[in-house]
Amino acid sequence: MPKLDHETILLAFAVVTGLAIFFQTVLLLAITFAVRKTARVLREDVETLRSAVMPVVYDTRDLMANSQIVLSNTQEFISEAQGLLSRVAPKIEAATGELAEIAQGLRMQTDEMQSAALEIVGRVRQQGNRLDEMCTNLLDSLDSAGGFVANAVGAPVRQLSRIMGTVKAVVESLAKPVARQ
Repeated sequence: MPKLDHETILLAFAVVTGLAIFFQTVLLLAITFAVRKTARVLREDVETLRSAVMPVVYDTRDLMANSQIVLSNTQEFISEAQGLLSRVAPKIEAATGELAEIAQGLRMQTDEMQSAALEIVGRVRQQGNRLDEMCTNLLDSLDSAGGFVANAVGAPVRQLSRIMGTVKAVVESLAKPVARQ
């Protein structure tokens, strides 16, 4: 049986410590690569969502601006039509009927535009909530993965430390000279 002296024990501890650090480094590198990949995928998902939602938002804004212009033009038209009606008395009934039809069509179009805008805003909110839920799930997964890694690495290292302490105590007790009586 080889003689276990102090230098041999220190060398064994150094080797075990080096191996533990090496395994910990490999594990941390694996975690780093997984987090980078997840961040890249999340960034791509956000960009995809942004590219899908933003044109709809811009189109809705333009549509609302155009409806305001149509409404202001309609108001100008109505005021000019009233002046024309006062000058052209015999055609008042015919012109009034046509104006009522135009106003009704504009109201219907405005109502349709408003309902479309409300639907788009609802969809944008829904996608925002979905994105929030995805981010929350991702962060929860990362948190649980960190806890798992800490337990997976910490428990074997603690057990190894206890075993090495026991071995050291046994070696020290065997190495002490027996006192004669």
